[in-house]
Amino acid sequence: MQDIIRLNLPFDKEELKKLRVGDRVQLTGDMLVFRDAGHKRLYQSILDGKQAFEYKGETIYFMGPCPAREGEVLGSAGPTTSCRMDKYTPFMLDNGLLAQIGKGKRSQECIDAFVRNGCVYFAAIGGAGAIYSKCIEKAEVLYFEDLGTEAVRRIWVKDFPVVVAIDSQGNNIYNE
Repeated sequence: MQDIIRLNLPFDKEELKKLRVGDRVQLTGDMLVFRDAGHKRLYQSILDGKQAFEYKGETIYFMGPCPAREGEVLGSAGPTTSCRMDKYTPFMLDNGLLAQIGKGKRSQECIDAFVRNGCVYFAAIGGAGAIYSKCIEKAEVLYFEDLGTEAVRRIWVKDFPVVVAIDSQGNNIYNE
């Protein structure tokens, strides 16, 4: 069985280039969390010439958390289907985003952008939201609070399990 690679966030771009499809990784550190509505609003703010926030050097986890129960930071925190963000991904990678975490296949335009920018797409396990929520040590809403569960958050994770689904060479776990 393959060893688990432990990485700290934020990433060093050179360490991303060493990852290969199928690598099992545990992440520790902080990342941004948002999905459909947050991407749409951020992208519109960029088009309007008033970028709402900076994402250069960041990792984005596509997730909208469930409410937390007593003693939890967040409730279930499973991944959102990533193809819903494909419209925005090439632009964001071309402008400094380093990695994304979600579930499911990505468009060829996204794969090309991962390669062009030396970036990585990690797959999180659908249906494992309760497990992921236990890896989250802290969370705070940063932007677009009015979007509720789709607001942009920063979360701090420890030993957050993912698999490299698309590496910086364009190898794709969904085609393997």
